[in-house]
Amino acid sequence: MTDSKWSGLVGGVASIAAIGAAAGATALRRAVRRQGPDPLVREDFALMNVDRGSIVAADDGVPLAVREVGPVAAPLTVVFVHGYCLRMESWHFQRRELERRWGQDVRMVFYDQRGHGRSGRGQAQSCTIAQLGTDLAAVIRAVAPKGPVVLLGHSMGGMTVLAAAGQFPDLFAERVIGVGLLSTTAAGLAQTGLGRNLENPAIDAFRLAVRTAPGVVQFGRGVVRSLISPVLLAASYGTDVSPALVHFSESMINGTSVVTMVNFLKSLELHDETDSLTVLADTPALVLCGDDDWVIPFRKSEELADGLPLAEIVRVRRAGHLVQLEFAPEVDDAIDRLVTRALAAAPAEGRSDSGGQAEGRSDSGGQAGGRSVFGRRVAEPRRRTVG
Repeated sequence: MTDSKWSGLVGGVASIAAIGAAAGATALRRAVRRQGPDPLVREDFALMNVDRGSIVAADDGVPLAVREVGPVAAPLTVVFVHGYCLRMESWHFQRRELERRWGQDVRMVFYDQRGHGRSGRGQAQSCTIAQLGTDLAAVIRAVAPKGPVVLLGHSMGGMTVLAAAGQFPDLFAERVIGVGLLSTTAAGLAQTGLGRNLENPAIDAFRLAVRTAPGVVQFGRGVVRSLISPVLLAASYGTDVSPALVHFSESMINGTSVVTMVNFLKSLELHDETDSLTVLADTPALVLCGDDDWVIPFRKSEELADGLPLAEIVRVRRAGHLVQLEFAPEVDDAIDRLVTRALAAAPAEGRSDSGGQAEGRSDSGGQAGGRSVFGRRVAEPRRRTVG
């Protein structure tokens, strides 16, 4: 590494030290405030390990680990896409509760994005939001080749859904009947939230080292993890949550390869999936975010919802970035409403070639009001504040 790059690395570490200190102080304050027994001390966060598993090969051969819950022949498939430095288990509470609600009517599909969890890493140049969109399409083709689909993405997972919409508009027009976008943005991460902290000489220097100097990568792993992990950890929750839940989310973040962390940074900063919103103009949508999320602030969700005419926008009071873990019941309800609206609005033909008809679908031209799906009345989309 040249003297100038080394100076940049050292200077970058110093400039961001305050962020790590603030993150640690936040965690300490929350730990001090916790009182009483931990309600999740016996929670089985490994629940997905016993679900039906398979491996899907991405178009470049990277193996993607997949888990499924529910009948293969279910009339609807819901695909869950996790975020940056997480894995499929970040949907743990949704997997548990929504299986109880939906039973045999819905198959749920979860998978680890490339470089995360049990999936393969791929080349550095493949760590882009566009490639993640292609990976999502590969998962759909492999495990849900027929029938209507609802897609749910959190954070980078939401960007993945939008990227797939832009690349595969015919797939979305023919089969995707609903999309859920949680704690995510169509563009502009470099200007808000976490993005401001990514413009750092230390991270720029490490990006170069990942590609050119493996020895420096080995030396700098702890340095870069100390820059990125504290920001993600401090931003995870806006309230005092279970210590077991904190340990669970920390294990996902800290278990992510630092090479994966770095390889996705540039794409996270520069991605722009705004044009994909036109593909979803006629699709029932959910846009949900916590109002204490400083990775992707709530105003980015408002901007996203402005481009989705059929979106319900849900503001979760006091929630941080891992809203699906922190306020699981509220997120479960919002996803359930989305699926109900999507089924009610989907035409009887055109978005299902499964041979079976998804229960409750109508040919009402997308008007969901007054229909009954899963035995429940369907409400029109609107703004909600929960939590």
